[in-house]
Amino acid sequence: MAMTASSGVAQGAGSLTVAGQAERSPFLRTTELLAPYTPAKPLITLSLGEPQHPVPAFVGPVLAKHTADFGRYPLAKGIEPFRRAVSNWLSLRFQLPRAVDPESEVLVLNGSREGLVFAAIAAARYVAPRKGRPAVLMPNPFYPAYGAGARAAGCESIYLPTTPANGFLPDLDAIDEATFARTAAFFIASPANPQGSVASRAYFARLKQLADTYGFMILSDECYSEIYTKEAPGSALECAGPDFTNVVAFQSLSKRSNLPGMRVGFCAGDKRFLAAYHELRNVAAPQVPVPLQHVAVAAYSDETHVEENRRLYRIKFDFADQILGNRYRYKRPDGGFCVWLDVSDRGGDEAAAVRLYRDAGVRVIPGSYLARLQDDGFNPGAGYIRLALVSDSESTAEALHRLVETLD
Repeated sequence: MAMTASSGVAQGAGSLTVAGQAERSPFLRTTELLAPYTPAKPLITLSLGEPQHPVPAFVGPVLAKHTADFGRYPLAKGIEPFRRAVSNWLSLRFQLPRAVDPESEVLVLNGSREGLVFAAIAAARYVAPRKGRPAVLMPNPFYPAYGAGARAAGCESIYLPTTPANGFLPDLDAIDEATFARTAAFFIASPANPQGSVASRAYFARLKQLADTYGFMILSDECYSEIYTKEAPGSALECAGPDFTNVVAFQSLSKRSNLPGMRVGFCAGDKRFLAAYHELRNVAAPQVPVPLQHVAVAAYSDETHVEENRRLYRIKFDFADQILGNRYRYKRPDGGFCVWLDVSDRGGDEAAAVRLYRDAGVRVIPGSYLARLQDDGFNPGAGYIRLALVSDSESTAEALHRLVETLD
């Protein structure tokens, strides 16, 4: 399937322009799509990936202990206990070539979203001059922050279709040398959002080889790495070599610890890039309050709440296995909490989203809203709907039953 580059003009007959509908929030577009309708049943929202499991019990006491720290400006790089806790957690969780240096190879983030956007800007400034207009490569469908980062960096967005044929990961062999030669950054998400696919060690190693050959940055979004039901997903850092050259991994407490409103994450990896990245963030990025960083220290020092989190998601995926069966090309994802369903024979993604909202009181997001048109007019998200299994197990099971009754 062909790649596509965003150029700011319409990509073909019937397509959406970069300045128009294609660049708008998929959640806002979904709201507008459903606005004319009233749900026939009490609403269950599966469109927004906002974890609904309980906030860990340690959060309140840690905040209370460090309330006075709200009275001072935080350092942009993060407090030393936070960076040390991150380094320790990474070493325990992944098979790294060595421990990351908490002083030079870890930065705190105001959630991973802002970190990903600023990373694209920093990468465009950091890499050597490109052979042609600098480009940022990203999977398609993709997390909207990737595209926002590419635009803010003044780079061309190149969308790499992720389909069943390539295991829902970008096909590295389908990218030509000329494209790699002008790549400033490559966004990769593992586990992927929305399909839940996980990159293998061999995949990360191949991507690292390409980054070293062509001199671009790998920006590895690993925010769903702690939600899985079988094997624990790996990290790009595991294949990054002794100096983590050209590789930075991004993590967040939103999914791992059910703290989406706390807005704390981190990035770790290539210290030379992180030094340049830190200079940009030090003057432009939002700082992370010190009390919240202390909560993160507690979170990264505790696995009990994470194991409980995985248990709750496992229950819901067991329901999905039972209720969905082999309908809609359902496959239990390797990671993350999203379900990616093929409804192309049920009228398409927009029509299915309307029916589910109007007739069943189930809110989902059309897959085409999460993706962009390729050069050949193909939208890799078209015909799919995304469900985020973030509600309690009873509500999730009810929503899945309603979905089957309505679409079948």
